[in-house]
Amino acid sequence: MKLKNGFLLFMAAFIWGIAFVAQSVGMDYVGPFTFNGIRSLIGSFVLFLFLQIRRIGSKKKEQGTEDKKTLILGGVVCGIFLTIASTLQQIGIMYTTVGKAGFITALYIIFVPILQMFSGKKVGMKIWLSVALGALGLYLLCMKESFILQKGDFLVILCAIVFAFHILVIDYFSPKVDGVKLSCMQFLVCGIVCCVVMVFTEKIDINAMIQGAVPILYAGIFSCGVAYTVQIVGQKNMNPTIASLILSLESVVSAIAGFLILKQSLTVRETAGCVLMFAAIILAQVVDLNKQ
Repeated sequence: MKLKNGFLLFMAAFIWGIAFVAQSVGMDYVGPFTFNGIRSLIGSFVLFLFLQIRRIGSKKKEQGTEDKKTLILGGVVCGIFLTIASTLQQIGIMYTTVGKAGFITALYIIFVPILQMFSGKKVGMKIWLSVALGALGLYLLCMKESFILQKGDFLVILCAIVFAFHILVIDYFSPKVDGVKLSCMQFLVCGIVCCVVMVFTEKIDINAMIQGAVPILYAGIFSCGVAYTVQIVGQKNMNPTIASLILSLESVVSAIAGFLILKQSLTVRETAGCVLMFAAIILAQVVDLNKQ
């Protein structure tokens, strides 16, 4: 595994871990489709500006060899999966506890290798052991209540499954197209779809949007514009199961951020969860990918 790719994926997980606060606060002002729609359009706009600056600043003119049809198809497919997953998560959090939602969402580290297996790819024992350690670590880190499946839990389980598909779709398209363009396209699709649904299902309150501007802007610029792009670039030519394990460190970052920023101490149980998560990442990195 390339060190650069791993670092980029960790940066995405770090941003998402911090941005969870913004996501939670933003829901106090607007509905899930409004929040996802606005932040996605902001993320797409920021990336569009970046692409223009990059084009102007580039000494070499773009050759135009990139398959635009593949880019559009990838952006639409990734955008649809992202829309479904993020919406399920936003709505699910409204009906379940944060602890359960955090653990269930991160179950994509389990679903990714399972989906790979159904697609005909072999998954080695070391990867499965890494997945098991990662899942146990997430359980110790996030679960504090009795696990009883409720409406919100079911929605977040569906969210985790869709995020697993999203990871695999990115794994397919990222080597074929420009990662930033793909990210810009997927957020444009997600933003448009969410805003259309927002018009018919939620009350449009400009004052509420203004009051929630800070968390929405943070989620749009950093969580969308930066983190998802870093994910696409970091996943390029990387084993998607290992990528999903690194991205699941979002939960670990959230716990550490709570300790450093909010002065919330980590219990022995939570610390053990962090240790298991890092052990899973290290084990996954030493796997001989040529045998996968």
